[in-house]
Amino acid sequence: MKSLQNHFLIAMPDMQDSFFERTVTYICEHNDEGAMGLIVNQPVEMTLQKLLQQIEIQVPGDSALERTHVYAGGPVGTDRGFVLHQPQDGWRSSLQLSDDIMITTSKDILESFGSIHAPDKFLLTLGYAGWDAGQLEEELASNSWLTIPADADILFNTPSNERWQKATEKLGIDLWQLAPGAGHA
Repeated sequence: MKSLQNHFLIAMPDMQDSFFERTVTYICEHNDEGAMGLIVNQPVEMTLQKLLQQIEIQVPGDSALERTHVYAGGPVGTDRGFVLHQPQDGWRSSLQLSDDIMITTSKDILESFGSIHAPDKFLLTLGYAGWDAGQLEEELASNSWLTIPADADILFNTPSNERWQKATEKLGIDLWQLAPGAGHA
């Protein structure tokens, strides 16, 4: 089994699951025990500033945090936050996933937002997507997903409503060419 860690899962155009329809999911972990990823293009109705205020973290007024989206990372553990960001040391609970992407789950990174200590580029999700052993491989075999190596530019510099389209463009195909059930002979 080839690990899909540090890859994007791109939902096929005919994906029927309303939670995953037209999603791009960043795979943080993939091994024999299963997979874990974060949906990176489904903003929720909450700004980062409101989230931080709810958990009683002081934020500067009139900051970019008022315009920063929080994302639905997946249907599991929606009370847990995950921050994907450019590599930056110093957080209590971080894991470097690639040369240009880290994940941090400790509160100390949240306390840095709005200050000079915060990562320059980041994305915060609530919840995650999880697959049991063999489940993701079955979904791939049934053509539910396309995969590409993760691209930090799509993750951090592309507006969320354009991430699915940009990710599919990296495959070199037009979405209209993807018929339902593509790949079955």
